[in-house]
Amino acid sequence: MKIQGNEVKPGNVLLHKDQLWVVTKVDHVKPGKGGAFAQVEMKAIVGNTKLNERFRATENVEKVRLEQKDYQYLYEQGDMLVFMDMETYDQIELPRDFIGDRAAFLQDGMVVTVESHEDKPLGVSLPQFVTLEVVEADPVVKGQTAASSYKPAVLENGLRVMVPPFITAGEKIVVSTEDCTYSKRAES
Repeated sequence: MKIQGNEVKPGNVLLHKDQLWVVTKVDHVKPGKGGAFAQVEMKAIVGNTKLNERFRATENVEKVRLEQKDYQYLYEQGDMLVFMDMETYDQIELPRDFIGDRAAFLQDGMVVTVESHEDKPLGVSLPQFVTLEVVEADPVVKGQTAASSYKPAVLENGLRVMVPPFITAGEKIVVSTEDCTYSKRAES
């Protein structure tokens, strides 16, 4: 299936240079001159090779169709993450680095989609947004406006994100799992 270069997301599996690659990181870049592009970091499924590629928004890339199945995240055991098949109750273990930095967003009971090719897990799709509590936030600086500046905050999973000045410790916020950015204040 062909998709445009700007539609590539972490967790996608691409057929590039006659090899299957899992996308681990995507940065969308709009330079002052020229067209926008996606700076994509990929990891080879077979072997441990990494590759950085630039895909223009107008460029087509081949996304591999994979079998998708919902699994429930159960727990972490050493460097392994344990998931349960929601239909058969079979459990699978995946290495923590298989999911990468996004593993910090996993919560007990969270439903994720595991993509596999010929019964071999290749990628994990997390929900697009998760709700997390802010455990530490810098105090508001007098004269600071909400529109112009953000401040650092630490979430319950240990990640640091930039939040608007009105967010305080103890509040719940919605965070994007794709790029680890503040989205909005959680509804009570």
